[in-house]
Amino acid sequence: MKPIAYIYNNYTEKFGIPRQSGLVGDSFSRIVFEPEYRNPDALRGLDGFSHIWLIWEFSEVVKNRKESLKEGHEWDEPKASWSPTVRPPRLGGNERIGVFASRSPFRPNPLGLSCVRLEEIIYEGVNAPVLRVSGADLMNGTPIFDIKPYIAYSDAHPEALAGWTGEYGFPKVQVDFLPEVTGLLTEDELLELKEMLQNDPRPAYQRNRQKEYRFKFAGKEISVSADKEILTVTGIS
Repeated sequence: MKPIAYIYNNYTEKFGIPRQSGLVGDSFSRIVFEPEYRNPDALRGLDGFSHIWLIWEFSEVVKNRKESLKEGHEWDEPKASWSPTVRPPRLGGNERIGVFASRSPFRPNPLGLSCVRLEEIIYEGVNAPVLRVSGADLMNGTPIFDIKPYIAYSDAHPEALAGWTGEYGFPKVQVDFLPEVTGLLTEDELLELKEMLQNDPRPAYQRNRQKEYRFKFAGKEISVSADKEILTVTGIS
């Protein structure tokens, strides 16, 4: 397999990427096709769908694995190519479940599956056609192997059981900004950053701690002070 496209957005490192697709609706991305797939005919009829499936690669896992093997190291979790059991951050990083009962990136084949909203197909300009989507949970530069339409009558199952994830849901936390930092991002970037932080990117075992976090977002370094259920953006540089 080879990538047909790459996705580009504000998430350049693991911390802060939405945990699942659709959680941050104000997160917008561009999907840019590789030159041989920039054919408008391949997208004929896609504009009639509101959502699409992305099949993609956990490219950071592949990169780390190659680097580790190049250095002659055996892999141990969390850098292992795969493990029959994993420790989801939402369970505090201590409880193990089967890899096939999770969406862990450490899988036999490092493939991800995400459903995103198709906002627009851009047919003019550099690299056209380009897909503009929202709600993606992919890191900037992630390779995409395939795109398929989301079909509600067959893909939607309102009665589906949530397994172990149903016990935890996605509780929101309070997000504040110091007044002096709000002018350092655009309004759209501030809205996206706030929505992402409200979904609490911290591992579960760190949620009751006072801790400082630094991470990249929209080309800037973001500083966040965490105090239990309140996250405060203290710096943007």
